[in-house]
Amino acid sequence: MDIALCTANSSRFQVSEFILMGLPGIHEWQHWLSLPMALLYLLALVANLFVLITIHHEPNLHQPMCQFLGILAVVDIGLATTSMPKILAILWFDSKAISLPECFAQIYAIHSFMCMESGIFLCMALDRYIAICYPLQYPSIITEAFVIKAILSMVLRNGLLTIPVPVLAAQRHYYSKNEIDHCMCSNLGVTSLACDDITINRFYQLALAWLVAGSNMILVFASYALIVHSVLKLNSAEATSKALSTCSSHLILIIFFYTAIILVSVTHLEERRVPLIPVLLNVLHIVIPPSLNPMVHALRTQELRVSFQRVLGLSEYVFRK
Repeated sequence: MDIALCTANSSRFQVSEFILMGLPGIHEWQHWLSLPMALLYLLALVANLFVLITIHHEPNLHQPMCQFLGILAVVDIGLATTSMPKILAILWFDSKAISLPECFAQIYAIHSFMCMESGIFLCMALDRYIAICYPLQYPSIITEAFVIKAILSMVLRNGLLTIPVPVLAAQRHYYSKNEIDHCMCSNLGVTSLACDDITINRFYQLALAWLVAGSNMILVFASYALIVHSVLKLNSAEATSKALSTCSSHLILIIFFYTAIILVSVTHLEERRVPLIPVLLNVLHIVIPPSLNPMVHALRTQELRVSFQRVLGLSEYVFRK
C-alpha cells in the first residue's frame, strides 16, 4: 500500500477497531478447540489460586522460595487472563472485534507478564544457587527484605521496559486493513497492518527479547550450571540426590518455558508457509505454563505437597461440619 496515499486518506480510512480472525486456516472448526482451552484456563485459575491459599494458610511455607512461588502464581493468573477470555469469546460467540486501546493494553499486559515470569524464574534460580552453594550464608542473604526488593525491582524493570512496545504500536497509522489472523493482539501481528515503517517496532521487540528474556535465560542456566558443578563435588550420593531434587521442579519448568519461547520465535520465521503453527504455539504458551507450573511444584516439592494435603483435609473437615 502506498504510504502517501494512505496518509492522504487517513481521515477516511483510519480504523477504530481490529478484527481478530482466530486460528488461521481452521476458522471453520476452530470452535472445537474451545473446550480444551477452557479446561486449561480453568485449571490455571483453580490451581494457582489454591497455591496462593495454601501458602497463605501454612506458616511453614512463609519462606523465600514459597514466596516466589506465590508471586509466580499471581503472574500466571494474570498472564492467562490477559488473553484467554477474549480467545474463548472469539471461539464461542464469534466476538472478534477489539478496540485499538484494548488491543494495545493487551499487548502491554502479555509482554509484561511474560517478562515477569522470566524474572521470577531468575529469582528462583538465584535462591537455589545460594541455598545449595552457600547454605551457611543463605539465611543472611535471602531475607524477607531481599525478596521484596527483588520482586519490586523485577516489576519496575519489566513494567517500564515494556511500555514502549504498545506506545510505538499506537503511533503507527492503521488504515482500511484491520483483520488480524490471530486469536489475540500480538505486537508484530498488529504492527504488520500499519501503513508506515515499522522498523523501530521490530527493533525494540528484538532488543526487549534479548535484554530481558535473553539475559534472564543466560543467568538462569549459568546459576544451574554452577549448582550442578557444586553438587558433583559432594562426596555423599544421598546429599547429591537431595540437592538436585530441591531444584528439579524449577529446572523442568524453566526448560519448558524457554524452549517454548524459542519454538515460538523460530516458527514465526516460517509464518507465511504455515501460519497456524506459530499462532497456535503462541496461544498455548499463554495458557499451558500457568496450568503446568502449580502441578509440577505440587508433585515435586514435598513441603508444598504435604501442605496441599493438609489444606484439603481441613477443607473436607469444614465441609462435613
